Amino acid sequence: MAYSGRVVDMHAHTVAPPELYQLKANLLSSRGYGGTSVPSYPDERVDDFAKRNIAIMDSVGTDIQFLSPRPFQLMNSEKPAKIVDTWCQANNNVIGQQVRLNPDRFRGVAGLPFVAGDDLSLAIEELERCVNEMGFIGCLINPDPWEGTIADGAYTPNMGDEYWYPLYEKMVELGVPGHIHGAGCKNGRESYSNHFITEGSIALLGLVNSNVFKDFPDLKIVVSHGGGSVPYQIGRWQAARWMHYGPEAVRFEEDLNKLYFDTVLYTKESLDLLFKVCGTDRCMFGTEKPGSGSGQDPQTGLWKDDTKPVIDSIEWLTEADKKNIFDGNVYNVFPRFKV
Repeated sequence: MAYSGRVVDMHAHTVAPPELYQLKANLLSSRGYGGTSVPSYPDERVDDFAKRNIAIMDSVGTDIQFLSPRPFQLMNSEKPAKIVDTWCQANNNVIGQQVRLNPDRFRGVAGLPFVAGDDLSLAIEELERCVNEMGFIGCLINPDPWEGTIADGAYTPNMGDEYWYPLYEKMVELGVPGHIHGAGCKNGRESYSNHFITEGSIALLGLVNSNVFKDFPDLKIVVSHGGGSVPYQIGRWQAARWMHYGPEAVRFEEDLNKLYFDTVLYTKESLDLLFKVCGTDRCMFGTEKPGSGSGQDPQTGLWKDDTKPVIDSIEWLTEADKKNIFDGNVYNVFPRFKV
């Protein structure tokens, strides 16, 4: 039976006017020498694009979407830091406008100006601004600001490293979760879509094999795209623990249960596995619609990112399971989310 309650899509990205992306082009071409002031755009112009997004939501029965910047656009590996910061602020401001103009349909999730090789001070400052001034309820975390490259022999520390601790501390203080989502990719061996899955997997493993949740027991982390490859490979990760630490090692599944996952997977088989491995109490409805999954199946005519009917079709899910997925778990993970 189809779930008939409120549907909250916690993984979506802003649909913005092209003027915003013109700013990016100007920042990249000038490297900030032409100025780094953050422009503003008329409410009517920004809301026109928000209404296009709402029309898509209405067509698939989504009540509320959490909007964040499009991750592959965030250019975290660019220099100087001031252009990354300006660009990130401009994206968040547009989201803040769309939320303000449509408070019954949208909530804001902040993109953060991570700068490859720098500390997290700019990211923390922007998180405070977005939460305290615009009422945002979460943040995106790009686990690889280097965007698939290295410089001076250095990679970004994995998500279990104390490099990230100042951000985790601020997230706990503000009561906002982090949504791990890969961003752009300059590595010619993979596309940015491949990079999302790779970085989600690396980030997840870095977290569950670290002391992060001992040091920050109230920290909430969501891993995009169903946890990357990890649910599919869980047997290998458990076996690796037994090999290295013996049969008394904490089961991998126990540490996995410290994380949350979205449903941006698009096939019944993948979603079925996600729910069975990770539990319906750890999964939240997400579509990234419109986005990378907005392709139409030529055989059925259905859009791949219209996933509510796919989840409804999983026979063993109870009404309570569906309530968790569509409109239950999100309140535990995003305590600032109010309806």
